[in-house]
Amino acid sequence: MINRNIRRTLLVTFVAILGLLNGLTASAADIAALTYPPLGPISLPDIEEVKLDNGMRLYLLEDRTLPLIEASVRINGGSYLEPAEKIGLSSLLGELLRSGGTEKWSADELDELLEGIGASAETSSDIIAGSLKLMMLSSQKELAIEVMAEILRRPRFEESRFEQAMVGFKSMISRRNDQADSIGEREFEKVIYGAESAYARHSEYATLKAITREDLKAFHQRVYRPENVQMAIWGDFSRKEVLNLVKKYFGTWEKGKEPLPEFPKVDYSFDKRISVVDLPDARQANAYIGHIGGRLFDEDHPHRIVMNNILGVGFGSRLFNQVRSKAGLCYSVYGVYTANLSYPGIFYNYVATRNETAAKAVRMIIDEIKRFQKEPPTAEELKAAKDRYLNSFVFNFDEKQKVIERLVYYDFFKLPRDFLNKQKEMVEATTAENVLAAANKYLKPDSMRILVVGNQKAFDEPLEKLENGKPELLDVTIPAEN
Repeated sequence: MINRNIRRTLLVTFVAILGLLNGLTASAADIAALTYPPLGPISLPDIEEVKLDNGMRLYLLEDRTLPLIEASVRINGGSYLEPAEKIGLSSLLGELLRSGGTEKWSADELDELLEGIGASAETSSDIIAGSLKLMMLSSQKELAIEVMAEILRRPRFEESRFEQAMVGFKSMISRRNDQADSIGEREFEKVIYGAESAYARHSEYATLKAITREDLKAFHQRVYRPENVQMAIWGDFSRKEVLNLVKKYFGTWEKGKEPLPEFPKVDYSFDKRISVVDLPDARQANAYIGHIGGRLFDEDHPHRIVMNNILGVGFGSRLFNQVRSKAGLCYSVYGVYTANLSYPGIFYNYVATRNETAAKAVRMIIDEIKRFQKEPPTAEELKAAKDRYLNSFVFNFDEKQKVIERLVYYDFFKLPRDFLNKQKEMVEATTAENVLAAANKYLKPDSMRILVVGNQKAFDEPLEKLENGKPELLDVTIPAEN
């Protein structure tokens, strides 16, 4: 309980802040009139790129700021490679690479080793790639390289850790329907990509039960090969010394015999669909309205960034102004146009509203998108949308890890190192005409796929009246564990 003196201090501080704010309101016009110089170009670090004889790609950057050596490893190949009957295999492998021990060190020994010297090593795996991140004192640089070699080349997948990981994964399945928004996000990916797509499917008890330690070893043998590895190392070291250590511990790693398949294609046709997840106890409806998105390297993606900021991002966006501020239908509403490099992203608009206004809110969002295709942005909207992007642009470079990992990612997809700077320049040059053209080219308000999660009986009107197709009732029941 807060005592009287602390309450008095908090009250005095609050009054002082109010007084300060009152003083600022008089000069609000002066603040609005402030001008700032344009954001200048940001130079990229001088990273040395080396390709070993076995195909492994290495990126080195000396940084004497702190006595540390850090590494980020990207392994091409993720869950898109796992068979449908063993979904979860790649994620299990991503966890057990680090936690399951290696040939040299048991799981407990590796834990104790890293904890004893204040180091960290973490592994994971997503749809398209696996990763390893390491940080260690630079005085232990050879140990750092050896630890990475053991984890990547010789994982043990200890039985006890395998069983422990299984318990955790099963627990995640049991809790996946606890939150309505989690249900919506998961199911809307299925609505867009298809329930069986590698970009939307998820593990079940049955697919986990089908996975064995031998499956982990086989998947590791197939994917974790030097030609699939990009290793970035930066910190307090000499490039020559670390290069020799990498060659010592990774140079004998043999290439795989077969190349990995390309990322699965997305088969999508623009059409009208509407789906519902009926939650009788839900007090609000979560609605998702959208269609397939684009690729990050699309020529006019910078125009889409500005377009999206005007339409649905943050306070002052058109969706916010219409659906929340004027109509008062919700607390949360926004739109996102996502773009990936490996496969198309999703354009979606989200609103959390009362069940009794679900259909009205969905209809208003679609109408607003249609209006957006006819009414070009005002000068104020255009400036605000660009500023939103530019004001956060520098945070792409506030950590060396972000910069290096992005350059590694670009290198894999054969994009220029200054790709992000070029994108910034195009955002700055975007005109109202560019935004309107992008809206008409990429937004399809007459071909929306809609998902509503909520209490169907409490909706303000049957979803059929949205004239977006016959509603499909989605069953999100978790199949029982046999």
